[in-house]
Amino acid sequence: MTGRILVVDDVATNRIVMKVKLASACYAVDQADCGAAALIAARQTQPDLILLDVVMPDMSGLDVCRQLKTDPDTADIPIILITAVADRDNKMAGLEAGADDFLTKPVDEVTLLARVRSLLRARDTARELRKRGASALGFAEAAAHFTAPQKPGRIALIAPGPKGAVLWKTALDDRLGGKVSVLPRDAALTGFGNDEGDAPDVFVIAADLTHRNEGLRLLSDLRSRPGTRNAASVMILPEGDSERAAIALDLGAHDILYDSFDAQELALRIRTQLDRKRQSDRLRASVEAGLEMAVTDSLTGLHNRRYAMFQLDRMIAQTGRGVAVMLLDIDHFKRINDSFGHPVGDRVLSLVARRLRAQLRGSDLIARIGGEEFLVALPDSDGAVALDCAERLRAAIGETEFILRGDTPPLSVTISVGLALSKPGGGDSAQSLIDQADTALYGAKSHGRDKVTLAPRSAA
Repeated sequence: MTGRILVVDDVATNRIVMKVKLASACYAVDQADCGAAALIAARQTQPDLILLDVVMPDMSGLDVCRQLKTDPDTADIPIILITAVADRDNKMAGLEAGADDFLTKPVDEVTLLARVRSLLRARDTARELRKRGASALGFAEAAAHFTAPQKPGRIALIAPGPKGAVLWKTALDDRLGGKVSVLPRDAALTGFGNDEGDAPDVFVIAADLTHRNEGLRLLSDLRSRPGTRNAASVMILPEGDSERAAIALDLGAHDILYDSFDAQELALRIRTQLDRKRQSDRLRASVEAGLEMAVTDSLTGLHNRRYAMFQLDRMIAQTGRGVAVMLLDIDHFKRINDSFGHPVGDRVLSLVARRLRAQLRGSDLIARIGGEEFLVALPDSDGAVALDCAERLRAAIGETEFILRGDTPPLSVTISVGLALSKPGGGDSAQSLIDQADTALYGAKSHGRDKVTLAPRSAA
């Protein structure tokens, strides 16, 4: 099964008809015959989506929707309200209560299944983001009801012709707190490149622009480009065009609306998409922060051993001229900790990391791989270049005293460096080069410290 759907309707025939439609698309279907049963089922079974009748004997579907959206355990379950009467006030109330869509009986099967696919995709994306990093790394945030965005959103209108664009903007300007702008089709495609931060939060696009289906093609292009792929989109279609509505949803539209639309309804749908966009952005940021923490040493800001080993293997495989690997160790670091305390020792580590990084190229690798031990790897470097760099790193630490905060006097700090060079023609592994550099580092320590020692090349 591709998803579990809860169907809520007090009429058994309606539930059976809906179950047949959904089961034919391989969805698992649970049923509830009243609002109270729906609330219990939603909390106990956590369905992937709820189809909710508006008129029921014990409580209205609107009340059920509001209760579900205010409960953290059920707030992120998508809800489609279904009614026998297309009443504007009820539709507005349903959207304001947090419903994702409002369908009128008899429900068009093509539109229903397309909308179900779209909502399940969106929920699966959010779940995957949480699974990949947020929860595991302590960034999880509880599901929350979609409230109005705190920051003004950026809404781009791509309408059929200047007159249509002006009409859309006029209709929305007084109903949205964000920045509403008219955007030509070509500007939408070329104006944002790979920079997602400059792109609109929501695109509102007419299905037909200069040519039929041009808006649908634009939607597909926007979803494929790095700068706009995470923007939300609302597609405006001719009245009753359920076939292309399904196509739009399957192409990645987050919502659809038929022309001539109610301006207040469009504003509500845009607000919902803005809120969801922000939630997705927070989840992605949490994942990125978690990934950064997983590969970064928190004290120095350098990469850690795990990342260094992975990158060093890649560097060895990709480089053309060879790789130079250095292990650098702070001399007599234990004396610093014993004499001045661990906070001073931590500050020295941080300053050493900063000085080392300042001497390296952007393509060079630097990581803290132990207590006071650092790794540096230089791609495409021969012996002369590597020795010059190693001496420069040693001098950057030893020739200038470390000025620390508080009552700690200026400290003289030195490092010892062990250097290993990969064999001509390759064949080295990351670990073998580190082992050679470690042996050379031991030699530098044994011969008085504050020295660079080159490991002898092993036989090919």
